[in-house]
Order: sequence, then C-alpha cells, then structure tokens
Amino acid sequence: MYEYIKSLHLIFVVTWFAGLFYIPRLFVYQIEAHDKPEPEKSILLKQLKIMTSRLWYIITWPSAILATAFAIWLLILNPYWLQASWMHVKLGFVALLFIYQVKTQFIYKELQNNVVKWTSNSMRIYNEGATLILFAVVFLVILKSAINWVYGVVGLLVFAIILMLLFKLYKRVREKNKD
Repeated sequence: MYEYIKSLHLIFVVTWFAGLFYIPRLFVYQIEAHDKPEPEKSILLKQLKIMTSRLWYIITWPSAILATAFAIWLLILNPYWLQASWMHVKLGFVALLFIYQVKTQFIYKELQNNVVKWTSNSMRIYNEGATLILFAVVFLVILKSAINWVYGVVGLLVFAIILMLLFKLYKRVREKNKD
C-alpha cells in the first residue's frame, strides 16, 4: 500500500508544480494585456481570467491539498522519516512552497480585480521561485542528506544567478526582436 500512496503523492506533486509553473506565466500575459488597446484588452483579460481561475482552483490548489494529504499519510505509515534531518530541511522547503502559493493567491486575487502591481518582467522573475524550491526538494529527497544542504543552498544560489543571467539575456533578445 505504501508504494501506491507514494505514487499518488508524486503524481499530485507534479501537477501542483505544473500549476505553480504555469500560473505566473498567465499572470505575465494578464499584466501585458492591460497595455493593449480596446477591444483586444477586454477580450484577452476575460479569457486569461477564465484560464487562471480554472488552473488555480481545478488543478493547483487541489493538487497541493492532495499532495500534502498523501505526504501526511506516508509519514503516518513511516514515522521514522520524521527523525531524519534531511526531512526537516525538506519540510522547511515545503513550508516555503506554501508561502509561495499563498503569495501567488494574493497576486491572483489582485489580477482578477484588475489591480496590477507587478511588471511582466518582475513576474517572470517571480516565476522562478517554484523552480528553486523544486530543485532543493528533489535533491534532498534523492540524496537524503541534510549535511550537504549547505552545498545545495550554494548550488541553488548559483542556479538562481544563472537563471537571472539567462533572464536578462532573454529580455535583451526580446527587446532586440521588437525593433
């Protein structure tokens, strides 16, 4: 039974992250739609709001809840995992993931109400938050080592710097192609 529950946990983690990866991209499109002339602006915003709502409430939140429920079930079946230091670090990253999701919920609500506080570029950077957490969690789970988490954090920082450099390069290419 443990392997079935573990499989379901993993499936819902994947769909949860899929939602967290895609929703900021939809936010970018919503933010950019606000700069479009009418009627294009209204048409785009209406469709994007429907898409974000369905993604958020039909895929992302249910996946987060189910992934968490199956994780708790796994820990009930094997409570010794809670004694492992790498699991404590992993749970810390999961807490960060929920903070990220709640912050994303606030952004979602603002955009649904046509309140735009982010630029499309800052939202693209925000989009990388879930990626960094995913990398940390996967390495922790596979390596099962909290001792090397310092190396992992350094690796994450290097990865984040590389992502930012690639983001700047992409931005330059986009601006160049506009001309």
